[in-house]
Amino acid sequence: MDLSAPHRRLNPLTREWVLVSPQRTQRPWQGQVESVSAPAALTYDPTCYLCPGNPRAGGARNPAYSQTFVFENDFAALKPDTPEWESNESGLLVAASEAGRCRVICFSPRHDLTLARMPVSEIERVVNVWVQQFNELGGDPRINAVQIFENRGEMMGSSNPHPHGQIWANKSIPNELAKELTSQNEYFQAHSSTLLSDYLAMEQQKADRIVCANDHFVVLVPFWAVWPFETLVISTRPVSAIADLSAEERQGLADVLHRITVRYDNLFRTSFPYTMGFHQRPTDGRDYPSFHLHAHFYPPLLRSATVKKFMVGYEMLAMPQRDITAEAAARNLRELPERHYL
Repeated sequence: MDLSAPHRRLNPLTREWVLVSPQRTQRPWQGQVESVSAPAALTYDPTCYLCPGNPRAGGARNPAYSQTFVFENDFAALKPDTPEWESNESGLLVAASEAGRCRVICFSPRHDLTLARMPVSEIERVVNVWVQQFNELGGDPRINAVQIFENRGEMMGSSNPHPHGQIWANKSIPNELAKELTSQNEYFQAHSSTLLSDYLAMEQQKADRIVCANDHFVVLVPFWAVWPFETLVISTRPVSAIADLSAEERQGLADVLHRITVRYDNLFRTSFPYTMGFHQRPTDGRDYPSFHLHAHFYPPLLRSATVKKFMVGYEMLAMPQRDITAEAAARNLRELPERHYL
């Protein structure tokens, strides 16, 4: 097996391929590697619609919150009172209503923080809020999937720099989760173990794609990564949802989230943009022993704080492609210090 020549890698979670072309970039760092100057940080911004006590864009006013703060999205993509309907014209024009809820979680009252800058104890508080929200929203009989995520940075479409994430809770099971459900269920039926448990055991043995770890979670660059510095956060115990984690495991999750986001910031000396989100079992009341809790980090930066990877041409028309191998990306992230330099 020659991984230095062009080859394809299969993502067993989605059953999709990625083309890897290592010969296009013999050195991971080609060209200038510049950082960007950060604006002066404000602990409180009177113009920010997420800061404590300020009016939001939708007109409501935030309370003077001192820890985390959750509210219904003022411009929600999903509504709980959406009437049910379906339409099917010859199997070609198919549509259906979609009910749900959208919420925003302000991680901290401080405007100048990110997960990378927050103490682990404060990130643990965010993890506990995620658990509470998963249980509450998942307990609604109209909700069958709860998607917890964070878009970090303007490059990823974040409309506000205040540290915050979102939760979209759907009546139906979204595409990416549905693909992973099918793959993990079929693997479990064939092997009586979860796909990610067996994959994690292989990665721990090889060690060349692991970035950081503790007793409860491992952060690694998956073998099939598409984005240059994409990572996967996997629980060492095969639980199916964040709500199944013990108090010690929640602390472990907070720890690795801090450690990977600090590494991201140190990579190009910038507040690193990314989309991060958890994949966990549906909330339709059924058991999912095959599903293994994990989180995806999808950062867009390629070679510096300003050079972004785009999905264009062949990647839009055929399949994703990457130049930097997963092993090289993991090595660069692994070797970065865990002390924040910004």
